[in-house]
Amino acid sequence: MMQEILVAKNLKKTFRLSAKQRQIEKTSLYERIAVSDLSFTANEGEIFGLLGPNGAGKTTTLRMLATLIAPDSGDAFVDGASIVSDPEGVRSKVGFLTSELRLEDYFTPNYLFDFFSSLHNVEPQKMEQRKKMLFEKFGVDKFAEVKVANLSTGMKQKLSIIISVVHDPKIIIFDEPTNGLDVLTAKVVTDFLLELKAQGKTIILSTHIFSLVEKVCDTVGVIINGKMVACDTVKELTKEKNLEDKFFDLYVQEEGASYE
Repeated sequence: MMQEILVAKNLKKTFRLSAKQRQIEKTSLYERIAVSDLSFTANEGEIFGLLGPNGAGKTTTLRMLATLIAPDSGDAFVDGASIVSDPEGVRSKVGFLTSELRLEDYFTPNYLFDFFSSLHNVEPQKMEQRKKMLFEKFGVDKFAEVKVANLSTGMKQKLSIIISVVHDPKIIIFDEPTNGLDVLTAKVVTDFLLELKAQGKTIILSTHIFSLVEKVCDTVGVIINGKMVACDTVKELTKEKNLEDKFFDLYVQEEGASYE
């Protein structure tokens, strides 16, 4: 029997709209609900996908789980630690890769790995072992002393992934990990996700790419307008039609109109 390792309960998050945002969006509302009453569970050793269009609330959900922002209400328990009452406990258990991570141009991969390892209190010997292993796996070893400014987009993404797992966390949260990557780099990332799963890690993955979900995810939650409109195993959700068709059926049902 699979063991629950992450439980999200009734998460809600709103953001205040500036006067300029209200003008652009032609709305009189002062707040936008980004995530509404969202609940789900993820099991130990599985890849859980959050699937939805841009602006659906995926990134906001992941940022709450990683304790970067606090929910307005609700809670989530990550390996028993509450994101509300024990954010430090959560941070020790998770790694978080986000598109919002900006690597400073004048630092090198070597420096950044050491810096983030120190933030997570990784012992020097373990730090060197993990650096060697991860740098070789992603081909960063040849660029260890090259400044970030001179790295390719794909190499920067690989370095970002490495940094997110310096402390060998039990749970890894990836926000759009293959977005904007060429096919070769995307395959390296995808293979790494499956390798982490094989190691018994739990991965929470947000994406809008159907093929990625079908290839790597065990379970998928479909988010539309901040709401979880479906959550089940990929096998169950796709037993009658493929994931793309199922998603658009849910989208039309939620929006009450055609997406065309």
